[in-house]
Amino acid sequence: MAQYVAADAEGPVVELGPGTGAITAALIERGIDQKRLVLVEYNPGFCALLRDRYPQAKVVQGDAYRLRDTLWNVLSTPASAVVSGLPLVTKPMLTRLRLIRDAFVTLAPGAPFVQFTYSVVPPIPKSLPGVSTEASERIWMNLPPARVWVYRKG
Repeated sequence: MAQYVAADAEGPVVELGPGTGAITAALIERGIDQKRLVLVEYNPGFCALLRDRYPQAKVVQGDAYRLRDTLWNVLSTPASAVVSGLPLVTKPMLTRLRLIRDAFVTLAPGAPFVQFTYSVVPPIPKSLPGVSTEASERIWMNLPPARVWVYRKG
């Protein structure tokens, strides 16, 4: 997932549902400065853990599925990426569409919305107007096999 995030880009990198920070660690390993990370986590216990592990990151306790409300006073510049480990396919399609719409509001033009999924179908339809979509190969080493989807709006 981290390979789709430009390490040299300006602006914050928003991670949705970081949990214990596995993807966060990969982003830092990729060269993303901790100070650029905005970690949106619902679980207060995970928020405390993330604040301990990543003291320079901004940890926001909030609901990623209500992204506009959660981030309304957090970002001062457009995000250079939104990276999501949320279990999107468990949510109704309208909830997924609202999430990506709100994510695109926070993103700089052309910046990626990166989504991890175990599903064989895209978690968000590929046919959204004005949105380009790409998918990784299936990652067979992951159990169950997974795929990364990247959505960009001009």
